[in-house]
Amino acid sequence: MSIEVIKPGALSTFQDLGRNGYQQLGVPANGAMDERAHRLANALVGNIAANATLEITLMGPTLQFHVPAVIALCGADLDATLDGAPVPMARAVPVAAGAVLAFSKRRSGLRAYLAVRGGFALLPVMGSCSTFVRGGYGGAAGKPLRKGDRIALRDGVAAPTAHADRPVFPADVLVAPDQPVRIVAGREWARFSDAARHALVSEPFRIGAQSDRMGYRLEGTPLALAAPAEMLSESVAFGTIQVPPDGQPIVLMADRQTTGGYPKIAHVCAVDLPRLAQKMPGEAVRFVLVDLQEAQRLAMLQDEAFDAMEMATAGERARA
Repeated sequence: MSIEVIKPGALSTFQDLGRNGYQQLGVPANGAMDERAHRLANALVGNIAANATLEITLMGPTLQFHVPAVIALCGADLDATLDGAPVPMARAVPVAAGAVLAFSKRRSGLRAYLAVRGGFALLPVMGSCSTFVRGGYGGAAGKPLRKGDRIALRDGVAAPTAHADRPVFPADVLVAPDQPVRIVAGREWARFSDAARHALVSEPFRIGAQSDRMGYRLEGTPLALAAPAEMLSESVAFGTIQVPPDGQPIVLMADRQTTGGYPKIAHVCAVDLPRLAQKMPGEAVRFVLVDLQEAQRLAMLQDEAFDAMEMATAGERARA
């Protein structure tokens, strides 16, 4: 029971909810860049949220299914086709044995997530199947997909999928992609100059070419401290915005290091990390400051939608 990689694509790696509980040992969390798309794809095929999906970046792979399956694609629209026919986004789709899933021109977004009912048969490393390419572990032997790889599947991938209505996210969670990314003030917010704080929330920043799963390097008005400061290294999180000495901020992403010593001017709100993860190098991003209470309210709304979605999925699994 397997899928054969005919073409590997630009960067296709298995990701789940992350490798949690080892950061104190210097082990990055990894995991899906767009957790919302990852969890939705799993729910649509009847999987639990912790199952790994295939995170497909910009140029997708060509995959041949050697067994019947049920799949779902969420996140970026990379013009997926199944034996030449368009694959609808965010829907469970049956796949016949021998069918070929391919991708073409990018229509929107950067990262698509492929879930297969039953899940991929991967060996967890430190409790996670997420691929950490820099470390060389997780996923498919710690590497992106390669031509000729065989992706084993778990039993039950072709089980019938219910078509119940899925919970939707509140409008203030799913804002338009072109809206400013919401942030909260970081620990060193007050240490930055008035001009730096104003620039962060009033001027656009360009996502630099060196941006990747570890961090998004932003280019724009340099953000300066009001006075020089010595910083101790301390823990960082997905969405932490650090400012190195050159003043060009870095947003730490899924493959971030576990600690950092640069001042933290802000943090991206959890609900907007998926929107940021779908932006490409060269695109512009704007930020808007919200208070911690608003960030927590939005996070709770998103969690409630996830919980409702996953309860519906559990009910469908029980009835299958």
